[in-house]
Amino acid sequence: MNNTTMDSTTVFDLIRHGEPEGGPMYRGSKDDPLSETGWHQMRSAITKVDTWDAIVTSPMLRCVHFARELADRHGIPLHKDERLREINFGEWEGRTVENVMASDGERLNRFWADPVSNTPPGGEQVVDFNRRVIESWHHWQLELAGQSVLIVCHGGTIRMIVAATMNIPLEHAFSGLTTPYACRSRIQVDTSDYGVFQSLVAHGVC
Repeated sequence: MNNTTMDSTTVFDLIRHGEPEGGPMYRGSKDDPLSETGWHQMRSAITKVDTWDAIVTSPMLRCVHFARELADRHGIPLHKDERLREINFGEWEGRTVENVMASDGERLNRFWADPVSNTPPGGEQVVDFNRRVIESWHHWQLELAGQSVLIVCHGGTIRMIVAATMNIPLEHAFSGLTTPYACRSRIQVDTSDYGVFQSLVAHGVC
């Protein structure tokens, strides 16, 4: 019986969506499209030398509209994945950081200090959010092995993937990484008989 693993190197570029209509806020599951500024941010983040074999995107409007434009322009497959949606911030959604701090500052500070133990009121538990994102991450590693892939998603989603790549405890996954609008990260996944090795190659390339 042949147990030899097919060696492969898969390169994932992750990009956070640009500014949505309505500006900065705890948006979560609130499905706003990109603003004019957001479109400019996203288009400016893509260079002439960028090439991908496939694009995977969150289905949320602030991601999928740009992902579809890019896929159509380059004639490459586009895959939508519900598991890549942003975390649901519950009662904080649609509110600015300043607004939440004014009325619920103590709970907000506890969330950033330890999101695993401090779920936003009415929101999604970080453990559940992490589980679905990493399930998606592992799926696309297998499905698109050996390819160059762009993932268009959210700040929280990128935090989960980078934390898994770098073995950052989930308790520190939100506070340990900044992800500005249209921020790019690159992760290389090498698979061989010796196992799967993930490396963060770059972060913050905008």
